[in-house]
Amino acid sequence: MADFSFQDLTPDLILDAIEVAGLYPTSGLLALNSYENRVYQFLAENSAGEVARYVAKFYRPGRWSTDAILEEHTFTYDLAAFEIPVVCPLRLPLESPQTTLLETHGYRFALFPSVGGRALEPEQWEQLEDLGRHLGRLHQVGKAQPFVHRPPLVSTELLRQHQQTLLACALLPESLKPAMAAILEPVIAQILKVDWSRYQHIRLHGDCHIGNLLWSDQGLTLVDFDDCRQGPAIQDLWMMLSGERYQQEAQLETLLAGYEEFCEFDPKELALIEPLRAFRIIQYMAWLAVRWSDPAFPRSFSWFAEPRYWEQQILTLKEQLSAFAEPPLNLQSGL
Repeated sequence: MADFSFQDLTPDLILDAIEVAGLYPTSGLLALNSYENRVYQFLAENSAGEVARYVAKFYRPGRWSTDAILEEHTFTYDLAAFEIPVVCPLRLPLESPQTTLLETHGYRFALFPSVGGRALEPEQWEQLEDLGRHLGRLHQVGKAQPFVHRPPLVSTELLRQHQQTLLACALLPESLKPAMAAILEPVIAQILKVDWSRYQHIRLHGDCHIGNLLWSDQGLTLVDFDDCRQGPAIQDLWMMLSGERYQQEAQLETLLAGYEEFCEFDPKELALIEPLRAFRIIQYMAWLAVRWSDPAFPRSFSWFAEPRYWEQQILTLKEQLSAFAEPPLNLQSGL
């Protein structure tokens, strides 16, 4: 739904929805940094009569089916059952039977406890190793059963859809369309050249980057499972790698030192890092193009409409095409 807008989601509607769910805000609404959905923090009394922070998340209509959203919620509860630090949606007491997902005026929404913390610091090796432990435990749970309603991480259909979206984007300058078309085709061909069926596909966080990892005195918490999908384990690891090759290898060694305390890692998946990196580059551009009619996007991503952005992305894809020819990262531990 490229033409969808959240303009009808007014503060009064949000507050009414929260009250119907069984919470009574004692503060105003603080809009949090979210573009795909709309997320608001507020204060309300909990069942013990204490004031606590909560988050209301309103899902973008048309993106996920109700079953797919509930599958996300179930996954977080599966993880919490094994004491993996995640944020689960509240089971709302005013519904019978209880549910984690409600609807008002065409908007599906869920309520969550608000969790504080600071961003994980990848240069802190103990934090990186601890993240590895959490991901190893997460993937052990992820292997227990597959997603049924959520699509796989990478597919031919999705890539070709992204390709068409980008080449049809009105913001792509006419003068750059031939160059963009010329680089997209071989990059996509390289991604599709991978025999993805060779690798075990499990339930993943799917979007495991620094912004979705909160560190506090209580330890690490993984948040925002909105993009959870079925895919290879390396997807939840590679986005934590940065810098020169030797730095990435050291970071990966540290992650896997914690990871393999709980879950075995298949070293063949190292060959998937560059294809997954290329896929994310293409997916991100297509996401911006599809969402551009949402007023929040031109305000926050104004550079997407500038020719120099597209010039840089063409160069980035050329560099990515070259990266496919490089050998995978090497693990000194012999994994």
